[in-house]
Amino acid sequence: MERRAFVRAGLAAGLTGFSTSATAITIDPVVARRSGPLRLNSNENALGLAPAARRAVIDGITEANRYPRSATGPLAEALAARHGVTPDHIVFGNGSTEIIRIAVSAVAGPRARIVLADPTFEDVFRYAEPFGYTLERVPLTSDYAHDIAAMRQRAYALDGPVLAYICNPNNPTGTLTDCTAIDDWIGSAPENVVFVIDEAYFEYVHSDRYWSSVHWVREKSNVIVVRTFSKIFALAGMRVGYGIAHPETTAKLRAYVTRNTPNHLAGVAALASLEDEAMIPRSLAANQRGRGILTDALDDLGIGRLPSQTNFLMHRVGGDLETYIERMREQDISVGRPFPPMLGYNRVSIGLPDEMERFVSVLRTFHERGWV
Repeated sequence: MERRAFVRAGLAAGLTGFSTSATAITIDPVVARRSGPLRLNSNENALGLAPAARRAVIDGITEANRYPRSATGPLAEALAARHGVTPDHIVFGNGSTEIIRIAVSAVAGPRARIVLADPTFEDVFRYAEPFGYTLERVPLTSDYAHDIAAMRQRAYALDGPVLAYICNPNNPTGTLTDCTAIDDWIGSAPENVVFVIDEAYFEYVHSDRYWSSVHWVREKSNVIVVRTFSKIFALAGMRVGYGIAHPETTAKLRAYVTRNTPNHLAGVAALASLEDEAMIPRSLAANQRGRGILTDALDDLGIGRLPSQTNFLMHRVGGDLETYIERMREQDISVGRPFPPMLGYNRVSIGLPDEMERFVSVLRTFHERGWV
């Protein structure tokens, strides 16, 4: 069960220990003591682990000498209950990127193709290389959504195995694709088309045009929904991802899964994160504050940006993109890498409010110098 209503209520009412006012935000002391470059390049959740997850990791050390079976079973049951499926619909990976790799491996075969947007999450390209896939790159629409009609037409022209990868919201653009079009395609697609629907940023979205594709997995074996604990739950370093698919499909995918995934500490941290009902509203509130600081500055400076439904956004950059990235690095700020063909934009992750104030201060200086 998705908790949209709970999330909205938490944002409206505020939560103990975390203020959404303009004056204070309570940050974990461990996070506050961090030093080094400002990391706005990997779409991480700068808030840090949920307090319950931190305690679970500490307590779980006493079982770290054991294989992680005691953690994975309860985690699978909790996720199944959350999504309205049974545990045999769940398959784990070391982050959602491993679920994507597993799907790419499982679909590979003679004349196999991958149909995907351009640009989109680039790990798909990397995982396809050893298998000799033909990549069918379809440019985004004028409003930076997946061109589902063109992707669909491209897939139907192929007679071998087809993997249709849809990252929604899309990375690196942060933009949405209307789920009605995705559902229409899934509902009519032949079995040779396997859909990998990447919902890594699902919890950040508030739009009537957006919903999960999980409802398909009970009846169709060619839909794999990909989720992660890296973003809203701030477990990027612990590597917990999972796929939701028909049991026939998860059985096939498990042939490519590394055994004993996730590790014990990652498993107990993920389970505790799910049970910590304050974590999602806290993460959304921090992201909302940080994004507001960034978008207000970009709009004030007249710097174009794409609409984002994630914890990052893309903004215009005047001049050479690599030079801009290097200049930010000289200010001890790491921003997003180039994402061809969108070389007139830079992707910046949303950090904590004080981090975004620092970034905006540097951005204003760059603008005064004509660098952005």
